[in-house]
Amino acid sequence: MAMTTVHVIDDDADFRTAIGRVLKAAGYTVELYDSAAQLLDRLPAEDEPSCILLDLNMPEVTGTQLQDELAERAPLLPVVFLTGHGDIPTSVRAMKAGAGDFLTKPVERDTLVTAIERAVADFSIKRERHRRLSRLRDLVATLTPRERQVFQLVARGRLNKQIAFELGTTERTVKAHRLKVMDKLRVHSLAELVSAAEHLGTSG
Repeated sequence: MAMTTVHVIDDDADFRTAIGRVLKAAGYTVELYDSAAQLLDRLPAEDEPSCILLDLNMPEVTGTQLQDELAERAPLLPVVFLTGHGDIPTSVRAMKAGAGDFLTKPVERDTLVTAIERAVADFSIKRERHRRLSRLRDLVATLTPRERQVFQLVARGRLNKQIAFELGTTERTVKAHRLKVMDKLRVHSLAELVSAAEHLGTSG
């Protein structure tokens, strides 16, 4: 299993060095950055377990601005704020924007490690969900236009005879399309087919 990398962004060099030692002692790989721009120039990949440990008040690009930028460029990467200047409105905004936690300096080692582990676990779940969705989209792309219509109507709860009437075809043809859709999407039941549509936002 790949080791978790913690990417620490803080403009305080002494703090970066100190927190880097703490995190390495806790078993993490650590990358240190003195600015948001430096992180963005070396943007971490989303396919490895990692966590962004981010200061709030930094020159040029603030922590919350970097969080917004990461949401655009690497939305799966988990963010934990660690700041000496936290306030409730800012922490609420950060959490609503997807931060895994909002910690205040100085922080106890166990509290920090717990927050990072929680953020990484959430990242793993999101990454797997993203992979499943990407695979499903690739499979849907193999459907013909008529198969896609049948897929959407089945997902909305239409019966075969209703779909046949709506598409101006026969029930037998609809059944054939439906079987083809299930085969292409690699599902084995109507429930799985509807679930696939819900994941894609097709149903409703």
